[in-house]
Amino acid sequence: MIRINEHYAKLQAGYLFVEVARRIREYEETHPDASIIKLGIGDVTLPLPPAIVSAFEDAVREMGAADTFRGYGPEQGYEFLRKPIAERDYRSHGMDIAADEIFISDGAKNDVGNVQELFAPDIQVAVQDPVYPVYVDTNVMAGRTGPAREGRYEGLTYLHSGFQNGFVPDPPEEAADLIYLCFPNNPTGSVATHEQLARWVDYARRNKALILFDAAYVAFIRDEGLPRSIFEIEGAREVAIEFRSFSKDAGFTGTRCAFTVIPKDVTAYDSAGMAHKVHPLWNRRHSTKFNGVSYPVQRAAAAVYSEAGTRETRELADFYLENARIIREGLDTIGLSYTGGTNSPYIWAHGGGRDSWELFDMLLNEASVVTTPGAGFGRGGDGFIRISAFNSRENVEEAMTRIAKSLG
Repeated sequence: MIRINEHYAKLQAGYLFVEVARRIREYEETHPDASIIKLGIGDVTLPLPPAIVSAFEDAVREMGAADTFRGYGPEQGYEFLRKPIAERDYRSHGMDIAADEIFISDGAKNDVGNVQELFAPDIQVAVQDPVYPVYVDTNVMAGRTGPAREGRYEGLTYLHSGFQNGFVPDPPEEAADLIYLCFPNNPTGSVATHEQLARWVDYARRNKALILFDAAYVAFIRDEGLPRSIFEIEGAREVAIEFRSFSKDAGFTGTRCAFTVIPKDVTAYDSAGMAHKVHPLWNRRHSTKFNGVSYPVQRAAAAVYSEAGTRETRELADFYLENARIIREGLDTIGLSYTGGTNSPYIWAHGGGRDSWELFDMLLNEASVVTTPGAGFGRGGDGFIRISAFNSRENVEEAMTRIAKSLG
């Protein structure tokens, strides 16, 4: 008889954004005339920049002509995209990352969720709390945890984040094998300093651990003193994998393109303690389970690195950061404490004593504004909501007027 993977039965409730969508549908059914403003899920609202659209169109036309048509591309990605990534995002900033250490994919979320397949089922996993649910749920599915009790899974190491540590946790006293870090952080908007990341790299090297560094929101960093990559830290090439995305900075949420950086120095170990390079392991997995991102999409992504593309994508990020400033000023007026919104498109607001879902429901039902309940990001997120800057200027301004009326 066919049997299920029983670890799926341990997953709590619905996936966060599925539950949010369900509550929105119920509200829409009972309030058909309501004008809902969505500042919840981090989906971009501005269109693709002109330079990217032009490259996309040119590539589609190539696919329509016999002499320029292409079939399957290289699973790791075309060099015309991997080379500018290596040069512009890393080598020009003093980081020794080569083009063949970059893997093009159709989403950072996919790679962050899939990379754990490379590692043993009994490793110790550490996650920030609050935490992006994919980090936890994929390890639950893989059988690395016990059941959930009081909002946390047995067997995971939770790294508590709060106002007291600026939502940037220190390494734990106990040893962990696989560590998930995300900066600029989703959901809290916090950004780690060089010194803070250096402590994590030192910890990973001492414990022969591996850091999975999610840098999907790096394009929003404007403080020149903050690191934009884990590989700015000495020794990180040995103990870190980095994930980046074109979704938020270039508007690719519906187009799908991202990349993962796995230096050839990164090492993991078998049960006998023998060292194995992670790069060929991921290459094998990637080639077996993925046929590559389409040629037109990769050409569009490569246009991000053109002179026009660089300017236009920065303008996109600047637009959302201005939205974030408006949200922060609105929260200041109301008197709610928060983090984020300066080098991040997310604002992590404290509910003033209300629990997360209560505050979510209040803003939905009284203001017709959708946020994201912090409890969906783990026990450490209860009492907070995440507000996204991804929307039009008009909608953000109207949403903050409504929120002030509801909570003021």
